[in-house]
Amino acid sequence: MNVPTIRQIRYFIAVANVGQISRAALELNVSQSAVTTAIKQIEEIVGTPLLSRHAGGVALTYEGNIFFDHARRIIGSVEEAVRSPRRLRHDVKGTLRLAMTYTVAGYYIPTYIERFLRVFPGVDLQLTESSRTAIEDGLASGVFDLAVMLTSNIVDQEGISYETLLQSRRRLWLSADHPLLELQSISLADVAAQPYIMLTVDEASNTAQRYWNRTNYRPHTIFRTSSVEAVRSMVASGMGVTILSDMIYRPWSLDGRRVEVTSLADSIPTMDVGLAWATNVEQNTAASAFREFMHVGEEPDVQ
Repeated sequence: MNVPTIRQIRYFIAVANVGQISRAALELNVSQSAVTTAIKQIEEIVGTPLLSRHAGGVALTYEGNIFFDHARRIIGSVEEAVRSPRRLRHDVKGTLRLAMTYTVAGYYIPTYIERFLRVFPGVDLQLTESSRTAIEDGLASGVFDLAVMLTSNIVDQEGISYETLLQSRRRLWLSADHPLLELQSISLADVAAQPYIMLTVDEASNTAQRYWNRTNYRPHTIFRTSSVEAVRSMVASGMGVTILSDMIYRPWSLDGRRVEVTSLADSIPTMDVGLAWATNVEQNTAASAFREFMHVGEEPDVQ
């Protein structure tokens, strides 16, 4: 059976993350034709289109979402295979007090934690979920060693150092039969005319307000909730639309209704996830191991 190469899978993930072949090629430091060819070869192997093309770039098809989920797991396993020999795992011991925000805890970090504990069984990993403000205070006061959080939300730019691991684009979520899907291009002006479901957890509403404030429009918010699943269900049922990141996107609500996603013509900032720590505090061995663990495999493929 013919299977995609690791390079092809990396190229696909890069395109899926940014929604544009040209931008993915730039980030990968390869030619656009190399990325286009890799995507075409994967689709030929799989036997179905994984990306749909539109004016603003590309979007994952239903089959593309399924492949994307498996692709990330494959790369994660490869990274773990590379990561394991880098240090004598049993030599890394100690306690790591790791804080995380709600969105990170639910949609990003669990797989990494499971792998880290398998690679470094001597580390006593103590996990805490908390708000951004509490995490920043905890890092500064020494309550936490490291945090995995939305680095795009960090306020203490002097006392907290951070590095971004993932930039997740924000796109428009809407029901499968929503009339906006008939438009060639959708702007924030179009969104402002629709009922809007506002997510509030992890300061999502504050972030939204910042990019809406750059325009002459405002969302017509009919409901505010801290529940991602509530947003997903309401959008899927046609009650309203929302703009959220791809990291938390899932194509189906809990009651089995379809949630569509599409890019906007306006520039919307990404949701950045990464590691944070107190600037002037020396990290212990366990914290250093975790930082290295999260970075292995990040280097772009160079052709």
